[in-house]
Amino acid sequence: MIGRSAIPDPEDLEEAETPEEDLWFLPGPDPEEDLPPGAAPEPRAPSVPLFDPAPWAAAQAGLAVELAEVAQLFGALDQRLRLAPEGWRQRLALREVSDLSWWAGDRLGAERIALWVTLRTGSTEDTERALARAGWAMRRLTAGPVEDLAGFLGRTRIDSAPGGGAEDALADLEEVRADGQGLHPIVAAARLFHAWRALGPAGAVDLEAAVLAACHAGAMARVPGQGALFLPLAQTGFEALRGQGAPRARLAAWLRGAGRATLAALLHLDRVDLWRARAEVEIADLSGRTPPALIALLAAWPQVSAPLAEMETGASRAAVQRNLDRLAARGLIREITGQGRYRVWAARL
Repeated sequence: MIGRSAIPDPEDLEEAETPEEDLWFLPGPDPEEDLPPGAAPEPRAPSVPLFDPAPWAAAQAGLAVELAEVAQLFGALDQRLRLAPEGWRQRLALREVSDLSWWAGDRLGAERIALWVTLRTGSTEDTERALARAGWAMRRLTAGPVEDLAGFLGRTRIDSAPGGGAEDALADLEEVRADGQGLHPIVAAARLFHAWRALGPAGAVDLEAAVLAACHAGAMARVPGQGALFLPLAQTGFEALRGQGAPRARLAAWLRGAGRATLAALLHLDRVDLWRARAEVEIADLSGRTPPALIALLAAWPQVSAPLAEMETGASRAAVQRNLDRLAARGLIREITGQGRYRVWAARL
Protein backbone atom coordinates (compact mmCIF):
# COMPACT_ATOMS: atom_id res chain seq x y z
CA MET A 1 0.00 0.00 0.00
CA ILE A 2 1.32 3.30 -0.99
CA GLY A 3 1.51 5.67 1.95
CA ARG A 4 0.19 9.20 2.06
CA SER A 5 2.27 11.78 0.17
CA ALA A 6 4.63 13.85 2.31
CA ILE A 7 3.92 16.92 0.21
CA PRO A 8 1.36 19.06 2.03
CA ASP A 9 -1.69 20.38 0.29
CA PRO A 10 -1.23 24.09 -0.54
CA GLU A 11 -4.67 24.80 0.83
CA ASP A 12 -3.54 23.48 4.19
CA LEU A 13 -0.58 25.87 4.37
CA GLU A 14 -0.74 29.27 5.95
CA GLU A 15 1.08 32.08 4.21
CA ALA A 16 4.49 32.28 5.87
CA GLU A 17 6.32 35.59 6.28
CA THR A 18 9.94 35.84 5.12
CA PRO A 19 12.23 37.34 7.76
CA GLU A 20 13.24 40.94 6.89
CA GLU A 21 16.97 40.13 7.06
CA ASP A 22 16.50 37.67 4.19
CA LEU A 23 15.20 40.42 1.89
CA TRP A 24 18.65 41.91 1.37
CA PHE A 25 18.23 41.95 -2.41
CA LEU A 26 15.31 44.42 -2.38
CA PRO A 27 15.88 48.23 -2.54
CA GLY A 28 15.77 50.09 0.71
CA PRO A 29 13.02 52.47 1.71
CA ASP A 30 12.87 55.95 0.24
CA PRO A 31 13.17 58.39 3.16
CA GLU A 32 11.04 61.02 1.44
CA GLU A 33 8.26 58.57 0.48
CA ASP A 34 8.12 57.09 4.00
CA LEU A 35 7.66 60.46 5.66
CA PRO A 36 4.25 61.12 7.24
CA PRO A 37 1.96 63.36 5.17
CA GLY A 38 2.82 67.04 5.60
CA ALA A 39 6.20 66.37 7.20
CA ALA A 40 9.19 68.36 5.99
CA PRO A 41 11.89 66.36 4.17
CA GLU A 42 14.97 65.49 6.15
CA PRO A 43 17.85 67.97 5.70
CA ARG A 44 20.60 66.92 3.31
CA ALA A 45 24.25 67.83 3.50
CA PRO A 46 24.98 70.78 1.19
CA SER A 47 27.06 69.92 -1.87
CA VAL A 48 30.62 71.20 -1.58
CA PRO A 49 31.82 72.85 -4.83
CA LEU A 50 34.91 71.43 -6.44
CA PHE A 51 37.97 73.39 -5.24
CA ASP A 52 35.86 75.42 -2.81
CA PRO A 53 36.56 79.12 -3.52
CA ALA A 54 36.02 80.17 0.11
CA PRO A 55 39.52 79.15 1.33
CA TRP A 56 41.02 80.87 -1.72
CA ALA A 57 39.08 84.04 -0.93
CA ALA A 58 40.36 83.88 2.64
CA ALA A 59 43.91 83.39 1.36
CA GLN A 60 43.46 86.35 -0.99
CA ALA A 61 42.43 88.56 1.92
CA GLY A 62 45.35 87.36 4.04
CA LEU A 63 47.89 87.96 1.27
CA ALA A 64 46.48 91.28 0.05
CA VAL A 65 49.84 93.09 0.24
CA GLU A 66 51.69 90.42 -1.75
CA LEU A 67 48.85 90.30 -4.28
CA ALA A 68 48.96 94.06 -4.75
CA GLU A 69 52.71 93.92 -5.40
CA VAL A 70 52.32 91.31 -8.14
CA ALA A 71 49.42 93.23 -9.70
CA GLN A 72 51.53 96.40 -9.70
CA LEU A 73 54.41 94.63 -11.43
CA PHE A 74 52.05 93.19 -14.02
CA GLY A 75 50.61 96.65 -14.61
CA ALA A 76 54.10 98.00 -15.29
CA LEU A 77 54.78 95.12 -17.70
CA ASP A 78 51.46 95.72 -19.43
CA GLN A 79 52.22 99.42 -19.94
CA ARG A 80 55.70 98.64 -21.18
CA LEU A 81 54.50 96.15 -23.77
CA ARG A 82 51.73 98.43 -25.05
CA LEU A 83 54.46 100.86 -26.15
CA ALA A 84 56.95 98.22 -27.29
CA PRO A 85 57.49 96.65 -30.72
CA GLU A 86 55.24 93.69 -31.52
CA GLY A 87 58.13 91.24 -31.36
CA TRP A 88 58.77 91.85 -27.67
CA ARG A 89 55.66 89.94 -26.62
CA GLN A 90 56.88 87.09 -28.77
CA ARG A 91 60.28 87.25 -27.10
CA LEU A 92 58.80 86.98 -23.63
CA ALA A 93 56.50 84.16 -24.72
CA LEU A 94 59.43 82.20 -26.12
CA ARG A 95 61.41 82.63 -22.90
CA GLU A 96 58.40 81.53 -20.88
CA VAL A 97 57.70 78.45 -23.02
CA SER A 98 61.34 77.38 -22.91
CA ASP A 99 61.42 77.66 -19.11
CA LEU A 100 58.08 75.87 -18.77
CA SER A 101 59.33 73.05 -21.00
CA TRP A 102 62.17 72.41 -18.55
CA TRP A 103 59.72 72.36 -15.66
CA ALA A 104 57.41 69.96 -17.53
CA GLY A 105 60.32 67.64 -18.41
CA ASP A 106 60.59 68.40 -22.16
CA ARG A 107 63.77 70.52 -21.72
CA LEU A 108 63.73 72.46 -24.96
CA GLY A 109 65.99 75.42 -25.64
CA ALA A 110 64.61 78.66 -27.02
CA GLU A 111 66.42 78.25 -30.35
CA ARG A 112 64.82 74.84 -31.00
CA ILE A 113 61.37 76.17 -30.20
CA ALA A 114 61.97 79.20 -32.46
CA LEU A 115 63.02 76.98 -35.36
CA TRP A 116 60.00 74.77 -34.88
CA VAL A 117 57.52 77.64 -34.60
CA THR A 118 58.80 79.49 -37.66
CA LEU A 119 60.24 76.81 -39.96
CA ARG A 120 58.86 73.52 -38.56
CA THR A 121 62.42 72.22 -38.47
CA GLY A 122 64.66 70.79 -35.77
CA SER A 123 62.31 67.98 -34.80
CA THR A 124 63.42 64.40 -34.16
CA GLU A 125 61.44 61.32 -33.26
CA ASP A 126 62.27 61.92 -29.60
CA THR A 127 61.27 65.59 -29.56
CA GLU A 128 58.36 65.75 -32.00
CA ARG A 129 55.65 65.68 -29.36
CA ALA A 130 57.56 68.01 -27.05
CA LEU A 131 57.99 70.55 -29.84
CA ALA A 132 54.31 70.24 -30.75
CA ARG A 133 53.44 71.06 -27.13
CA ALA A 134 55.82 74.01 -27.16
CA GLY A 135 54.27 75.27 -30.39
CA TRP A 136 50.83 75.05 -28.80
CA ALA A 137 52.06 77.00 -25.78
CA MET A 138 53.58 79.71 -28.00
CA ARG A 139 50.31 80.13 -29.88
CA ARG A 140 48.30 80.41 -26.69
CA LEU A 141 50.65 82.83 -24.92
CA THR A 142 50.54 85.20 -27.89
CA ALA A 143 46.81 84.90 -28.63
CA GLY A 144 45.15 86.93 -25.88
CA PRO A 145 42.54 86.16 -23.20
CA VAL A 146 40.99 82.75 -22.58
CA GLU A 147 37.45 82.46 -23.91
CA ASP A 148 36.32 78.85 -24.42
CA LEU A 149 38.22 76.41 -22.23
CA ALA A 150 37.76 73.42 -24.55
CA GLY A 151 38.96 75.44 -27.53
CA PHE A 152 41.88 76.89 -25.59
CA LEU A 153 43.07 73.49 -24.41
CA GLY A 154 42.39 71.89 -27.77
CA ARG A 155 40.46 69.07 -26.12
CA THR A 156 37.09 67.66 -27.16
CA ARG A 157 34.45 67.44 -24.49
CA ILE A 158 33.72 63.89 -23.36
CA ASP A 159 29.98 63.25 -23.18
CA SER A 160 28.58 62.26 -19.82
CA ALA A 161 27.86 58.61 -19.29
CA PRO A 162 24.31 57.40 -20.10
CA GLY A 163 21.88 57.83 -17.25
CA GLY A 164 23.53 60.93 -15.84
CA GLY A 165 27.04 59.75 -15.07
CA ALA A 166 29.88 61.83 -13.69
CA GLU A 167 30.78 65.02 -15.53
CA ASP A 168 33.92 65.11 -17.59
CA ALA A 169 37.08 66.96 -16.62
CA LEU A 170 36.37 69.99 -18.80
CA ALA A 171 32.95 70.46 -17.25
CA ASP A 172 34.54 70.29 -13.81
CA LEU A 173 37.13 72.86 -14.86
CA GLU A 174 34.40 75.16 -16.15
CA GLU A 175 32.69 74.82 -12.79
CA VAL A 176 35.91 75.79 -11.02
CA ARG A 177 36.28 78.80 -13.30
CA ALA A 178 32.68 79.92 -12.75
CA ASP A 179 32.94 79.55 -8.95
CA GLY A 180 36.03 81.77 -8.94
CA GLN A 181 34.46 84.80 -10.63
CA GLY A 182 34.67 86.79 -7.39
CA LEU A 183 38.39 86.19 -6.97
CA HIS A 184 41.18 88.44 -8.22
CA PRO A 185 42.40 87.24 -11.64
CA ILE A 186 45.79 86.29 -10.23
CA VAL A 187 44.19 84.22 -7.46
CA ALA A 188 41.67 82.68 -9.86
CA ALA A 189 44.57 81.75 -12.15
CA ALA A 190 46.39 79.96 -9.32
CA ARG A 191 43.22 78.04 -8.49
CA LEU A 192 42.72 77.06 -12.15
CA PHE A 193 46.33 75.88 -12.35
CA HIS A 194 45.98 73.49 -9.42
CA ALA A 195 42.51 72.40 -10.54
CA TRP A 196 43.55 71.34 -14.03
CA ARG A 197 46.60 69.51 -12.71
CA ALA A 198 44.23 67.49 -10.52
CA LEU A 199 41.39 67.08 -13.02
CA GLY A 200 43.11 66.84 -16.38
CA PRO A 201 43.64 63.55 -18.20
CA ALA A 202 47.06 62.02 -18.63
CA GLY A 203 49.37 63.88 -21.01
CA ALA A 204 50.78 67.37 -21.06
CA VAL A 205 48.54 68.51 -18.21
CA ASP A 206 51.28 70.40 -16.35
CA LEU A 207 52.17 72.55 -19.34
CA GLU A 208 48.49 73.09 -20.16
CA ALA A 209 47.72 74.13 -16.60
CA ALA A 210 50.57 76.66 -16.47
CA VAL A 211 49.73 78.22 -19.84
CA LEU A 212 46.02 78.34 -19.02
CA ALA A 213 46.69 80.07 -15.72
CA ALA A 214 49.18 82.54 -17.20
CA CYS A 215 46.72 83.57 -19.93
CA HIS A 216 43.78 83.74 -17.52
CA ALA A 217 45.70 86.16 -15.31
CA GLY A 218 46.61 88.19 -18.41
CA ALA A 219 42.94 89.16 -18.73
CA MET A 220 43.55 91.84 -16.08
CA ALA A 221 45.52 93.88 -18.62
CA ARG A 222 44.29 97.42 -19.16
CA VAL A 223 43.20 96.53 -22.68
CA PRO A 224 42.79 92.73 -22.96
CA GLY A 225 44.54 91.45 -26.06
CA GLN A 226 47.09 94.26 -26.03
CA GLY A 227 50.14 94.90 -23.88
CA ALA A 228 50.91 91.98 -21.58
CA LEU A 229 49.04 88.89 -22.75
CA PHE A 230 50.06 86.59 -19.90
CA LEU A 231 51.45 86.63 -16.38
CA PRO A 232 55.07 85.37 -16.32
CA LEU A 233 55.46 82.38 -14.01
CA ALA A 234 58.73 80.57 -14.74
CA GLN A 235 61.40 83.09 -15.78
CA THR A 236 63.24 82.91 -12.45
CA GLY A 237 62.52 79.33 -11.40
CA PHE A 238 59.47 77.23 -10.65
CA GLU A 239 58.36 78.34 -7.19
CA ALA A 240 54.95 79.48 -8.44
CA LEU A 241 54.34 76.06 -9.96
CA ARG A 242 55.42 73.95 -6.99
CA GLY A 243 53.15 75.26 -4.27
CA GLN A 244 51.60 72.55 -2.07
CA GLY A 245 49.37 72.28 0.94
CA ALA A 246 46.43 74.50 1.85
CA PRO A 247 45.21 77.24 -0.53
CA ARG A 248 47.04 79.92 1.44
CA ALA A 249 50.38 78.12 1.11
CA ARG A 250 49.80 77.50 -2.59
CA LEU A 251 48.79 81.09 -3.21
CA ALA A 252 51.78 82.45 -1.27
CA ALA A 253 54.16 80.40 -3.44
CA TRP A 254 52.27 81.46 -6.57
CA LEU A 255 52.59 85.15 -5.70
CA ARG A 256 56.29 84.90 -4.86
CA GLY A 257 57.11 83.06 -8.06
CA ALA A 258 54.93 85.22 -10.31
CA GLY A 259 56.27 88.42 -8.76
CA ARG A 260 59.88 87.44 -9.34
CA ALA A 261 59.17 86.22 -12.88
CA THR A 262 57.34 89.44 -13.80
CA LEU A 263 60.14 91.58 -12.38
CA ALA A 264 62.66 89.51 -14.35
CA ALA A 265 60.62 90.08 -17.52
CA LEU A 266 60.64 93.84 -16.92
CA LEU A 267 64.40 93.92 -16.35
CA HIS A 268 64.96 91.80 -19.44
CA LEU A 269 62.96 94.23 -21.57
CA ASP A 270 65.01 97.10 -20.13
CA ARG A 271 68.18 95.40 -21.35
CA VAL A 272 66.64 94.72 -24.75
CA ASP A 273 65.65 98.37 -25.09
CA LEU A 274 69.12 99.59 -24.20
CA TRP A 275 70.69 97.15 -26.64
CA ARG A 276 68.38 98.18 -29.46
CA ALA A 277 69.17 101.86 -28.96
CA ARG A 278 72.92 101.14 -28.96
CA ALA A 279 72.65 98.85 -31.99
CA GLU A 280 70.77 101.43 -34.04
CA VAL A 281 73.61 103.89 -33.46
CA GLU A 282 76.26 101.28 -34.29
CA ILE A 283 74.70 100.33 -37.65
CA ALA A 284 73.89 103.84 -38.81
CA ASP A 285 76.76 103.70 -41.34
CA LEU A 286 75.63 100.39 -42.87
CA SER A 287 73.56 100.54 -46.03
CA GLY A 288 70.64 98.32 -47.00
CA ARG A 289 67.62 97.06 -45.17
CA THR A 290 69.14 93.85 -43.82
CA PRO A 291 71.08 95.29 -40.83
CA PRO A 292 68.07 97.08 -39.24
CA ALA A 293 65.88 94.06 -40.01
CA LEU A 294 68.35 91.83 -38.16
CA ILE A 295 68.38 94.20 -35.19
CA ALA A 296 64.59 94.05 -34.98
CA LEU A 297 64.70 90.26 -35.30
CA LEU A 298 67.31 89.86 -32.57
CA ALA A 299 65.19 92.06 -30.30
CA ALA A 300 62.16 89.85 -30.96
CA TRP A 301 63.88 86.43 -30.55
CA PRO A 302 66.34 85.46 -27.81
CA GLN A 303 68.31 83.26 -30.24
CA VAL A 304 68.44 83.49 -34.03
CA SER A 305 69.76 81.02 -36.60
CA ALA A 306 70.63 81.83 -40.20
CA PRO A 307 67.57 79.99 -41.61
CA LEU A 308 65.30 81.85 -39.19
CA ALA A 309 66.90 85.18 -40.10
CA GLU A 310 66.60 84.40 -43.80
CA MET A 311 62.89 83.66 -43.49
CA GLU A 312 61.98 86.55 -41.18
CA THR A 313 63.96 89.28 -42.99
CA GLY A 314 63.40 88.09 -46.56
CA ALA A 315 67.10 88.56 -47.34
CA SER A 316 69.28 86.00 -49.06
CA ARG A 317 71.32 83.54 -47.02
CA ALA A 318 74.55 85.27 -48.17
CA ALA A 319 73.29 88.70 -47.11
CA VAL A 320 72.11 87.37 -43.76
CA GLN A 321 75.40 85.62 -43.05
CA ARG A 322 77.45 88.64 -44.09
CA ASN A 323 75.51 91.03 -41.87
CA LEU A 324 75.47 88.68 -38.91
CA ASP A 325 79.25 88.58 -39.13
CA ARG A 326 79.32 92.38 -39.23
CA LEU A 327 77.13 92.67 -36.15
CA ALA A 328 79.29 90.13 -34.32
CA ALA A 329 82.46 92.02 -35.28
CA ARG A 330 81.00 95.22 -33.81
CA GLY A 331 80.20 93.49 -30.53
CA LEU A 332 76.43 93.67 -30.91
CA ILE A 333 75.73 89.94 -31.10
CA ARG A 334 77.53 86.72 -30.23
CA GLU A 335 77.50 83.21 -31.63
CA ILE A 336 76.46 80.89 -28.80
CA THR A 337 77.07 77.37 -30.15
CA GLY A 338 80.79 77.53 -30.93
CA GLN A 339 80.21 75.37 -33.99
CA GLY A 340 81.14 75.83 -37.60
CA ARG A 341 77.68 74.71 -38.75
CA TYR A 342 74.14 75.18 -37.41
CA ARG A 343 75.21 78.32 -35.63
CA VAL A 344 72.94 80.45 -33.46
CA TRP A 345 73.33 84.13 -32.53
CA ALA A 346 72.04 86.18 -29.63
CA ALA A 347 72.13 89.86 -28.78
CA ARG A 348 74.82 91.02 -26.33
CA LEU A 349 72.41 92.51 -23.83
